[in-house]
Amino acid sequence: WVLLQNCHLAIRYMPQLEHIVDQFTEENHKDFRLWLTSMPSDKFPISILQNSVKMTNEPPKGIRANLLSSWCSDPITDKNFFNGVPHKSREWKKLLFGLCFFHAIVQERRQYGPVGWNIAYDFNETDRQISIHQLHLFLNIYPDIPWKALLYCIGQCNYGGRVTDDHDRKTLMAILSDFFTEEILEDGYKFTSQDE
Repeated sequence: WVLLQNCHLAIRYMPQLEHIVDQFTEENHKDFRLWLTSMPSDKFPISILQNSVKMTNEPPKGIRANLLSSWCSDPITDKNFFNGVPHKSREWKKLLFGLCFFHAIVQERRQYGPVGWNIAYDFNETDRQISIHQLHLFLNIYPDIPWKALLYCIGQCNYGGRVTDDHDRKTLMAILSDFFTEEILEDGYKFTSQDE
């Protein structure tokens, strides 16, 4: 088996790859497989796409499915990691849920087009994962929860690093401020009031 990852980053190699794949015949070894990974790219050879079995990994549809996906993925499923903030266990779990809920919300806003975001952003699992790791790290290092640092790192850097429109950045930070607030630690906290 051969795996070539991130083919979209090797645009100059694509014509060569296309020629190599065209040379494949029925005489190849019966157990030979060629796996290619790529982000969507208009430079990816059409002939390879037409003669391949294609698999996609798309984000879940809906907030509930997105939350379930987050809770069933790394690093949350690692018990050592999940239980790795023993001195702030309650705060960790509430903030972790808030972060996963925030991730689901910003992904779901894409379906509303310009009403959701002025520009369609591709928030993905790596944004969520690095934010979870930072939250875990900050809660373990600092005696008090560093709210401003968390808001800046997660909102401006991790997610905000993709955001190019000023209005979208303000919207992102406003949404995040509902999830990263001291009130989230209170029992019965609601992310929005019934009136909204």
